Amino acid sequence: MIRFLKIIGLVFLLLGCNNNKINKPPKPDNLIPKDKMVEVLYDMVLISSAKGSERHTLEKKGIYPQDYILTKYEIDSLQFAESNNYYAYDIDLYDDLFSKVKSKLQRDKKRISEELEVEKAKKDSIRKSNKKRLDSLKNLGKDKNGTQIKNILKKDSLSLPNKIDKPQISTRQ
Repeated sequence: MIRFLKIIGLVFLLLGCNNNKINKPPKPDNLIPKDKMVEVLYDMVLISSAKGSERHTLEKKGIYPQDYILTKYEIDSLQFAESNNYYAYDIDLYDDLFSKVKSKLQRDKKRISEELEVEKAKKDSIRKSNKKRLDSLKNLGKDKNGTQIKNILKKDSLSLPNKIDKPQISTRQ
């Protein structure tokens, strides 16, 4: 009896898995071209990452990321959904679209990193220049070894002396 139930279970399992094929969606009349779809997906990835970090700020300003992107590319949500569904059915094609999105993101990341390095180098050179200037003012009056040099300045004959030394004053007796 147990053997009979195992065979029936196996038959149901094989028949149940046999007809699970997903039909290919029909090509939409208003299919978004591949290059435009790459741009839309690229912007969706960017805005979704910004949405994660500053979601409340965007919503307070009345910016809804997906609506903004769809408006930017002059497409509606149904057109995007149908095109996305059509492209997603073919795994290789969809993978190709996302590999283009990924390469574009990597190019932008590299460009931004280079710009940040240039800015950092500028700030470092300004900081070094300011440090040299401050050090030169600090070292004013010192020789090469760093010892203080006595300032030997000629006294101005027209200025009043700051301090009168008693031995210099001679009194008549």
